Amino acid sequence: MKIEIVGFEPKYREDFKNLNVEWLQKYFVVEPFDAHQLSNPETEILEKGGRIYLAKAGDKIVGTASLLKEHGVYELAKMAVTEEFKGRGIGKLLMTHCIEEAKKLGTEKVILLSNRSLTPAIEMYKKFGFTEVPVDAETPYERCNIKMELSLQ
Repeated sequence: MKIEIVGFEPKYREDFKNLNVEWLQKYFVVEPFDAHQLSNPETEILEKGGRIYLAKAGDKIVGTASLLKEHGVYELAKMAVTEEFKGRGIGKLLMTHCIEEAKKLGTEKVILLSNRSLTPAIEMYKKFGFTEVPVDAETPYERCNIKMELSLQ
């Protein structure tokens, strides 16, 4: 099945939220920061200069990833693929799309915050060229114990 990457529209608000909640509940918990951001994507992501992308299989939204504008750079975040569609390269497709979009936005680097227990994800990030950097003391996520960045220069 062909996977298409589309931009956020209000009709996808629940898909965006549900995909992320599904992922968070599987691996961690939905933290207050997540709940607020996922319930208000227009004001908490888009109006702050961020972008939301969705992977679409036919009429079904099966994955999502976002670029959050943070202090002049973009954070790759809110990335999830529904269980039924895992293992089909959708995560890589979303990563590639986000990196290309970040380049178009003219940012010097993309950062991401993750958790070391997510070994397959960390390995994928490394394959895309992300390298580990020190975690900031003030991360919004309790689950964060690794920060990575990709230089686009």
